[in-house]
Amino acid sequence: MRLLVIRTSAMGDVALTLPVLEGMRKEYPEVEILLLTRKAFAPFFKSAEGVDLFFPDFKGRHGGFSGLFKLFLDIRKLGHINYVIDLHDVLRSKVLRTFFFLSGVKVSVIDKGRGDKSAVITGKIRTSIKHSVQRYCDVFSNAGFDVQPSSGPWIIPDENSLKSTEELLKVQGRLKIGVAPYARHLLKTWPEEYMKSLLSMISGNYDVSFLFFGGKEDIQNLEALQSAVSGSQNLAGKLTLDEELAIMSRLDLMIAMDSSNMHMAALTGIKVISIWGATDPITGFGAWMQPLFHSVRIPAEELECRPCTVYGKGGCRRGDFACMNRLTPEMVFSRIKKLLR
Repeated sequence: MRLLVIRTSAMGDVALTLPVLEGMRKEYPEVEILLLTRKAFAPFFKSAEGVDLFFPDFKGRHGGFSGLFKLFLDIRKLGHINYVIDLHDVLRSKVLRTFFFLSGVKVSVIDKGRGDKSAVITGKIRTSIKHSVQRYCDVFSNAGFDVQPSSGPWIIPDENSLKSTEELLKVQGRLKIGVAPYARHLLKTWPEEYMKSLLSMISGNYDVSFLFFGGKEDIQNLEALQSAVSGSQNLAGKLTLDEELAIMSRLDLMIAMDSSNMHMAALTGIKVISIWGATDPITGFGAWMQPLFHSVRIPAEELECRPCTVYGKGGCRRGDFACMNRLTPEMVFSRIKKLLR
């Protein structure tokens, strides 16, 4: 039995396949798994035994409709596929799975729960709905594989990455705290001055060093933040993904927005404090296996407009960005103090 599993983006969503894929390998060791994903995400799966990877070339050979047919043929050359597990359900995956379906291969597709998510945004639901990881499990279950997520940690850095980053952790400070202060969308980003105040509160009460994480687009802002925060290092743009994961796995705590860094840190098994504005972990995108207490946000009972978006796109309809501006550094620090006890 051989399964083709499809999930090519986004970074956090790809990482969240790990608990399910590892659960599959433990419960169904005889089933072969071929994961279609982007090459950039390969470091997530280095410790996932029995999971083979296939990297599509969407900018070249596999681009466009004809390219997806070539992708279908290229995958078939690797061996017979018995089932397609589509964890993405976007145009590319729809076309690709259709090729397999027309060739006689069974297909199981994710239910993204758009109705439930819409109900959360409109305020009809105030409790947590299915997490993305559980939705992934449901796709396998519909294909006949009753799988439960494996226990963590799920991302285990390789020895080379651990050794190459040892020096970066040999800095002053008993506590090593990672900070990922930015997110892809503005509605998921806390005011920078609040973050500076929070880090000042932490350093004033603990012997600590801060390590900043972010994408290439964040480098300039993080350099400025490093200059303003003593005892900090900016790692953005300086490390490979393998090395970033190796650093994260040895942190005492990660402070992050609703972002891929939040998911990656949680999957390495460390504690994560996440800061939420217009989005909310109850929509199913919270840091995996982190207590809801670790997600700091203004309760919907106090600010009925939130959450106002599932993914963080768009702008504040109120105009005052109350969901983030009312979330003070003192509120976040109070949560961190309880966690560090």
